[in-house]
Amino acid sequence: MPLDEDSLVTVPDERLRVPSNHLMLELVGERDIHLRALEEAYPDVRLIARGNEFMISGERAAEVRTVLDELLILVQEGQSLDGDRVRRVIQMVEEDVPSPSGVLTEGVPVGRGKVVRAKTAGQSRYISAIRDSTMVFAVGPAGTGKTYLAMAAAIELLRNGAVSRILLTRPAVEAGERLGFLPGDLAAKIDPYLRPLYDALYEMLGPEETGKLMERGTIEIAPLAYMRGRTLNDACVILDEAQNTSPEQMKMFLTRLGFNSKMIITGDITQVDLPTGKGSGLRIARQVLRGIPGVAFAELTSRDVVRHRIVAAIVDAYQRYEEHNE
Repeated sequence: MPLDEDSLVTVPDERLRVPSNHLMLELVGERDIHLRALEEAYPDVRLIARGNEFMISGERAAEVRTVLDELLILVQEGQSLDGDRVRRVIQMVEEDVPSPSGVLTEGVPVGRGKVVRAKTAGQSRYISAIRDSTMVFAVGPAGTGKTYLAMAAAIELLRNGAVSRILLTRPAVEAGERLGFLPGDLAAKIDPYLRPLYDALYEMLGPEETGKLMERGTIEIAPLAYMRGRTLNDACVILDEAQNTSPEQMKMFLTRLGFNSKMIITGDITQVDLPTGKGSGLRIARQVLRGIPGVAFAELTSRDVVRHRIVAAIVDAYQRYEEHNE
């Protein structure tokens, strides 16, 4: 959708005046890349950019105007545009998501001037659920940011003084919880299973600060098998890969909740690695705990995948395959 100096043959259905040349250039994008994205999404709409004004004609002109309005809000708030962000605004407008710009500016400050931002409406709802609820289950396919956003929220709680420590746990299904056969101390034994959590910590806090917090016990790792008998007060506790817990393990873990604590449980019920015939604790928890005050469920889908776009297509393809087989 290149810039066009010709006037529209008919009076445009919608007009948008942009306050400055700088903002106009941000909206158009280098070599009109953002306009081309709009053209691909709305092939039946004619969009002309002249000076500091957009003129829009076509049956979906109002929808394109809404997309441009939301993109303008983002650049006015200092958010840079890229192809992924433009595509996500288009997607949210098509899905009638209220305030896509508000979704994309939803942020979790994690220190060092870094803010982790939601990229989808589902992620925004997930962040809100963590802030508003004591116990949050994030259920969704790979690549939807379940673990990453949980870590960001835990760091925010720690930075704000809302909790005094972070505890990370994950079922070591591949080792059958028989961690004694692995070399090293407890941290070394569980380390291979917690790499996604470590990766998030290193990215948000840096290796040096992460190491110091772990040495002081402010960030603790604990195999799920070692949680029995504990009461977890004043902590943000994250259970990752919860689909691989047994019903008994899940009940044991959830009842560890103490005062002034928050639990975040993440998992993908389509990737259960338990032995055939053994039920998933996460599946049962979804059925049993709905409606309990203070317990929230954030359901993420392929629309919330923030990895390569083909990952969302893979998730959908496998879901169709599994539904067909069932």
